[in-house]
Formats: sequence, C-alpha cells, structure tokens
Amino acid sequence: MGAGGRTRHRRSALTRRLRTCVLVVKTRCCRVCVTTVGLLSLLGVCLSYLQDPPLPAPQHHSAATLLIWTHPFGRSGTLPDCYALYRIPGCTLTDDLRAYPHAEAVLIHHREVATGAAELPPEPRPRAQKWIWMNYESPTHTASLWRFEGLMNLTMSYRADSDIFLPYGFLVPRVRRDRGLQNRQPQVSRLLRPHLVAWVISNWSESHARVAFYYQLRRYIRVDLFGDAGRPVPEDGAGGSVVRLLRRYLFYLALENSQHTDYITEKLWNALRAGAVPVVLGPSRQNYEQFLPPEAFIHVEDFPTVRGLARYLLMLRRNPSQLRRHLDWRRSYSVRQPEFWAEHYCTACRAVRRSRGHTGVVKNLTRWFWL
Repeated sequence: MGAGGRTRHRRSALTRRLRTCVLVVKTRCCRVCVTTVGLLSLLGVCLSYLQDPPLPAPQHHSAATLLIWTHPFGRSGTLPDCYALYRIPGCTLTDDLRAYPHAEAVLIHHREVATGAAELPPEPRPRAQKWIWMNYESPTHTASLWRFEGLMNLTMSYRADSDIFLPYGFLVPRVRRDRGLQNRQPQVSRLLRPHLVAWVISNWSESHARVAFYYQLRRYIRVDLFGDAGRPVPEDGAGGSVVRLLRRYLFYLALENSQHTDYITEKLWNALRAGAVPVVLGPSRQNYEQFLPPEAFIHVEDFPTVRGLARYLLMLRRNPSQLRRHLDWRRSYSVRQPEFWAEHYCTACRAVRRSRGHTGVVKNLTRWFWL
C-alpha cells in the first residue's frame, strides 16, 4: 500500500472509531440533548481506545522479532516481557544487532541517528523487513529529518495520525459500581492545598514562549519555580518526584517548549496525576480537547491578558465551588501514562504483527511531521 493509501486508511479507521464513540455517547445520554461539553469530553477519551486490543494467547509460529536499533538517549536496560506486562503476545524483543538479518522489523529512534551517535541499518535490508521511525520530540527539536526520507515503513510518535500512536498520556473511563459515586464531590485535599502555582523546568531558554509567559505571570501572582532553573525538586525516600511535589499545589504550569499538533507531554499528565489543575501552553484548545474534557485544564489563550488569567486563578482559590468545575471530571476518568520505553517497544511489536504483508514506504516524512 502506498503512503497516500496508508494515510487515507489511517484517517478512515480513525473516523470510524470516533463515529462509534459518538454513537455510544448519544445512546447513553439523555435523548433530549447531549451538551457540546460532554460530547467533546468523551470524544477526547475515545482516543485512549485507538490502541489495538490484546491478542489471544501467543502462538510460536506467529511471533515477531523486533530489533531495538538504539536505546533512546542511551538508556539501555532489560527488555520487557510484553505478554507479562501488557498482555501483548508473540513478541521477541532484542537489542543484539546480530539479529538484524532475521528481524521482522527494526525500531529506529530518531535522536541517535540525527546526531550521528548511530548510523541507519545497512542496506540492502532483509526482504519484507520494516523500519519504524520513532520520535517523541516536537518538530522544533527534531533535526535532520531528511536522513529518513523514503526509508521508513511506519511512524511511531505522540501524533494521533502516526501509524503507531502512543501518546504521553490518556484518560481511562472509571468503572462505576456504585451509583452513589455519581454525586461524590472531589476530595477536600484537592481544594485546600497550601500553595497556588508551581512550575518545574529544566530546559530554560529565553527564546521560548513559555519563559516570556512566566515573566509576565509572576508580576501578578507568586509562581514557585523548581528544576535546574529554580529550586531543586524535594526528595524523599523514593527520590525526587514531580508528582509528589505537585500534590501541594492547586495549579501547575504545563508549558511546552514549542507549540505543535498533538505535542502534549508528561508535563500535563503529571499535573493531572497529582490532582492539580494544569495551566497549559501548547497547541490550540481544540487540540487539547481531543484528549481531555474541556474543564480539565486552563488554556492561556482563554484569556486576553496574562493579568486576567492571574485574577482567574486567584478567584478559584477563594471559591471552591468554582474550582470544582475543573475537578469534577475526575469522578469519571483516571489518568494513564505509558511507561517509557518498555511499553513503546511492545506497542511497536504488536503493530508489526498486525501489519504483516504491508511494506509501503513513508513519503514526505518531514512535511507530515511539521503539519
């Protein structure tokens, strides 16, 4: 299948799945009306179902060998047992380059090849072998894409239109066993936290929009700064933890280093896990709503001025009933963050098994990734 055909196939599949989610929402909600807010909330959660369901018990003859060409950022370790951890059978993972001649697919992390720390696998490649391009950096921080043009068979990234889609995080619907939970209010600890706003940052650059935003915001309210550019993240017996830190704050600045489609990183998901309300700077609000209910976050572009945003945060601290609007969605969903990089390896291997017989080449990788 050509790149154009594969793209249309992906979009068609995505459209069918989203339409299915809409049908479920409509049948379960009141027949009188379904509010726009509720619909967008559940459509965003539908993205969490885009991963394929677990396959049946593994069969030896259908197993696939996936070669990890380079460990991302040099962080090598024991390769995961995909079936034991994620119920993904039939996957043999290896980082032994001697397995290249008989590997069904090769997973290539962009950074190592782009920086010259590693070379691409040798040509000619074994017959029907797939090369998978994996990258979790934004386009702004992804150099030398030209080196991969016309060579990759599959893409894997945080982008929803990747061949293999695994985001930084997603929501999972809670199973309700007690109808009384429907009316339960958020825990008091989430409304009575000792501190207002925190920001953890290690990659400080005066050219980033997020740094300019921080300079403006701190003129109106206190922002506690942590990381390499501020105070160290407090440590305890388990080591430093951003999530534990954020449990003391009402709001967290989830500011991305650059603004691109679907580029919503662990910054936001860490805040949600900690029960803090994220204040986001990244892609558009509409893009965030593909992953989250509208009230789950506060977008900096919701306000004409930074001063207006600061006043809104102060108002929420004084009015718990208003703050609950940003927390009520937690009664319906829990937060899920994939484990780097074990789950990525296993998800890629599952995709290889499901795409046997398709060896189309990804064309215009650079243009697609920058859209």
